[in-house]
Amino acid sequence: MILRCSLVLCTLFYITTSIYGATNIPLGSFLSASNPNQSWSSPNDTFSLSFAQVVPSTSPPSFLPSIAFFGGVPIWSPPAATVDSGGSLRLDIDGLLRLVNGSGSTVWDSATDGLGVASASIDDSGNLVLSNSTGTVWSSFQNPTDTIVPSQNLTVGQILRSGVYSFRLLSNGVQPTGILAVYDSSVPSGAIVAYSSDYGEGSDILRFLRLDSDGNLRIYSSARGSGSITERWAAIAEQCEVFGYCGNMGICSYNTTNPVCGCPSENFELIDKNDSKKGCKRKMELEDCPGNATMLELNNAKFLTYEPELSQVFSSGISACRLNCLVTVACVASTSLSDGTGFCYLKTSNFISGYQSLVLPGTSYVKVCGPVVPNPSLDMQIVKKVWRLRGWIIAVAVLSTLIVLAALEGGLWWWCCKNSPRFGALSAQYALLEYASGAPVQFSYNELQRSTKGFKQKLGTGGFGAVYRGILANKTVAAVKQLEGIEQGEKQFRMEVATISSTHHLNLVRLIGFCSEGRHRLLVYEFMKNGSLDNFLFATEEQSGKLLNWENRFNIALGTAKGITYLHEECRDCIIHCDIKPENILLDDNYNAKVSDFGLAKLINPKEHRYRTLTSVRGTRGYLAPEWLANLPITSKSDVYSYGMVLLEIVCGRRNFEVSEETNWKKFSIWAYKESEKGNVREIVDKRLADQNVDMEQVMRAIQVSFWCIQEQPSRRPMMGRVVQMLEGNLEIDKPPVPEAINERSASGTSLNVSSNVSAVSNFAASAPAPSSSSSFQTSGVSPLALGRNMERASSSLIRSDQN
Repeated sequence: MILRCSLVLCTLFYITTSIYGATNIPLGSFLSASNPNQSWSSPNDTFSLSFAQVVPSTSPPSFLPSIAFFGGVPIWSPPAATVDSGGSLRLDIDGLLRLVNGSGSTVWDSATDGLGVASASIDDSGNLVLSNSTGTVWSSFQNPTDTIVPSQNLTVGQILRSGVYSFRLLSNGVQPTGILAVYDSSVPSGAIVAYSSDYGEGSDILRFLRLDSDGNLRIYSSARGSGSITERWAAIAEQCEVFGYCGNMGICSYNTTNPVCGCPSENFELIDKNDSKKGCKRKMELEDCPGNATMLELNNAKFLTYEPELSQVFSSGISACRLNCLVTVACVASTSLSDGTGFCYLKTSNFISGYQSLVLPGTSYVKVCGPVVPNPSLDMQIVKKVWRLRGWIIAVAVLSTLIVLAALEGGLWWWCCKNSPRFGALSAQYALLEYASGAPVQFSYNELQRSTKGFKQKLGTGGFGAVYRGILANKTVAAVKQLEGIEQGEKQFRMEVATISSTHHLNLVRLIGFCSEGRHRLLVYEFMKNGSLDNFLFATEEQSGKLLNWENRFNIALGTAKGITYLHEECRDCIIHCDIKPENILLDDNYNAKVSDFGLAKLINPKEHRYRTLTSVRGTRGYLAPEWLANLPITSKSDVYSYGMVLLEIVCGRRNFEVSEETNWKKFSIWAYKESEKGNVREIVDKRLADQNVDMEQVMRAIQVSFWCIQEQPSRRPMMGRVVQMLEGNLEIDKPPVPEAINERSASGTSLNVSSNVSAVSNFAASAPAPSSSSSFQTSGVSPLALGRNMERASSSLIRSDQN
């Protein structure tokens, strides 16, 4: 497999032919470090090779030759090769390309002497080539440093290096439109695809993939002549989850938004006080302990462990996880998860890479020589709390009598006036202000029980629980959902609720508030008068009043797509719905579509969530993507599949998995594709719309988009942003491949026969060496959209070492 930065002819930003021109550089030519204006350029000056002073500057100054995009953005330079002001880059008569210092010593060379090199050239793709009479002898594309550009292949054995990190790729990469895709020769299309945020936008833009010195892999864009770059995609969203970012024994956390590195406690010290990223070391090694070792506790922290590093994993409580590591000689640290799994990880490697954040549901321990000495920052917090407490004691002593009296008076007033109409109006006004603030309101269980009259008027039952009609204190009608199967703790549940409530979009149902009281977990949503879409699409003849005309249907399809696009591509963190179906698409008074139940998939038991089946209440037959059946990672493309099935149902007015004599006893989705191939589009449209005015151009677009969405390979399915563009007619729609294999396999309930090579594709993996050996570790990548998150094995690796 290869990393391919392929070029699409219709979107090239610097040439419209498939053959790049090149300007000949004769033997004997050279560039001087002291003359930055001297350069070797490509025919149209898109790329040029010249010297530039290294930044930050050194004394004396050092210089580095590099190939740069027009405007000065570097894409290649000789590895770790700088020279003084007397240095030069020479193409010798014998065909050797050499970087020479002012003293005449060779710093780097191409090892091409004696190979008959006749000339050199830089083509308009940015490739520096040394050629002889038979072809290419050496090229910069074949010898990359830290960057890959369009048309460049990274094959097995080639390595990107940056700082202490290196990146070995077995799969493929970036297109000029801003796509990163992983391919396998046994599969006709990309197995995994990631899009840059400016995918397909603009012209005269260079997009490139670069391994940065912080260990993260990113896609950047640079407009021609601007000299600046903009980050468009990162492999690992949370920088603290890059293995070894803070060095051995280093703990990564966030100071507002930026990652910072520190030591676990005062039992450790920085290896280099001027560079905290180099890690920490114990002030006293474990073997030198005068007494027994003890365990340092780190709340809301985890230690990153990636394959092939071996760590012991078992289920236990926090105390057992701590004690097991303490009594195990080989164990140096442990992490106990509080995410409902109860998993405990014992780390036996001497390389410890930690991540600490208030949002992490876990506690970690590091083995140290006692006594444990917390970090000064923790001590200062304790001191501040003590002084604050003393101040409050004095204040409370002075005001306690007044507070008690005020409370008694207020209670008496409430008891006397609670039934007053004036009092009720005042209470409603306060409640209204609280709802309007945008923050989720916390309700008590008794409040919601009263507002729903004891949970009597059920609106429906979904995969996450039953929904009831309720009237809040401010007379607002609301939908109250009683959640089932929620095993998270109070803190984690509140954080997820906060995330859901922070998503605001015209096509998403608004979360008003929540209840987390004992075992009760409830969510309060805005009430949607017209209910769910399934009540209209699959209405019986007796319910003819619920028939939706085509204009409403198309607007619902488009609105739903926009809502899902917001969840996938416009939120701070990608939210995968996991249960897109007509029952979860609600309609307001004007039949505008609003997606409901988003974000709830993260609230259920993680083990249950990962191994969902067709019989599980968390998924719905007919809408599950094939990867659910094959137990492969679930990404945003799984929602795209479900949306495709819903879109087909909006057009035809019947369930996608329905079979009948009319469809020759085939699944409706299979029959519909064959009818569209024959040109019988009107046969697919809901028969109840026969007497109505239907925009057949919109119908055709919707049908074609639906077939693209339900492709078996996730990489073939478009992103939801592209779906919106296609439905609106702003993007040309190619003919979709036949999806029959997908649907027949889904219909039978059998798992997919995925190529072993494809199933092995995973996230980027990083390794950092222990003092005596090196290992490689799987990273956690890009939220749920990350390249195959949670897949079994890695096909690419990020290697961290102290000497590369």
